[in-house]
Amino acid sequence: MKSVGIICEYNPFHNGHLFHLNKTKELYPDHIVVLVLGGSFLQRGNPSILNKWDKTSIALNYGADLVIELPFPFASQSADIFAKGAIQILNTLKVDNLVFGSEKGDVKLLENLVDCQLNNKDYEKTVKKYLDKGINYPTALSKALNDLTDFNIKEPNDLLGISYIKEIKKQISNIKPFCIKRTNDYHSLELDDQISSATSIRKALKENKDIKSFVPDLTFQYLTGNIVIVDKYFDYLKYKIVSSIDNLSIYQTVDEGLENSIKKYILTSNNLEELIMNIKTKRYTYNKLNRMFTHILCNFTKEEAKNFSNIEYIKVLGFNSKGQTFLNNIKKNIDIPIITKYSDIENKMLDLEFRVNSIYASISNNNDLIELEYKSKPIIKK
Repeated sequence: MKSVGIICEYNPFHNGHLFHLNKTKELYPDHIVVLVLGGSFLQRGNPSILNKWDKTSIALNYGADLVIELPFPFASQSADIFAKGAIQILNTLKVDNLVFGSEKGDVKLLENLVDCQLNNKDYEKTVKKYLDKGINYPTALSKALNDLTDFNIKEPNDLLGISYIKEIKKQISNIKPFCIKRTNDYHSLELDDQISSATSIRKALKENKDIKSFVPDLTFQYLTGNIVIVDKYFDYLKYKIVSSIDNLSIYQTVDEGLENSIKKYILTSNNLEELIMNIKTKRYTYNKLNRMFTHILCNFTKEEAKNFSNIEYIKVLGFNSKGQTFLNNIKKNIDIPIITKYSDIENKMLDLEFRVNSIYASISNNNDLIELEYKSKPIIKK
């Protein structure tokens, strides 16, 4: 069975995501559509506005065939680590193709830039030159590529696409990448089109604005229920920081010196946005700091992170009949377990996942999620 992968977070699933999913199915007819989905906490450090079960249900209803969860140690990290975990899952499942959004919309260009990263002996040296000037890593990467190739790549989906292609090459995978050109501004904070950014939709929800025109009907129904806004967890985070104020450096992505800035501003900051803006510098991006605070909140330490360098299982969140057939055909050919519930295996990465999802359930004020997490089986779309 031929298959095509989409790596996604759906925070929330909006009209642009529906376009991407429909376009993928149009480009790859008769392929099984496999989603690798970020669950409770996401790559930019935010908690998901909808829980992963709701996101899975939406995705299956709009045409996905199989939804796999991207584990927290990859889902909440920088682009390269995020891509490593997602591509490992797709590669393990022997997925044939990958379709992702891109500002440039030119996969050949992105492949050439990856070749520069992997094969040009001056690349790492040039990146280090910019890092030594106090520039953050994504900007240093962009400037190094511009110096060596004359192409200016700085938009987030292009940079993420580069990470995907780089991992395909590093893992010696047969996955064939393809990109769809984005039609909206990823950073836009305004609702200005039927296809608006997830950022603008989250902002509008926080401000109690009408977002019905910007999301599919089913997404809108879920968004009228229990959603998670990032400000909900600041008090939990503040307690966690104050109670471990002298040990902040143990947490993943708390780089040397950042603990001093956190100590300086934690008691005088009134919300997460204010805390991040107080600490933000040219070296430390907003998203980097947001991820760091998620790691502190979830008690995710550097020591723990060292143990999780590779995907150790495939956790199925949902499927339809085609997805189930695909799984049944592939499971005998893969060397890590396919699981549908926590009791299927004993695994430290899975233990971490339960801890993280329990924290997410606590900040969402939805205790049913904890029971769902432990007892639920994959969503089956008839």
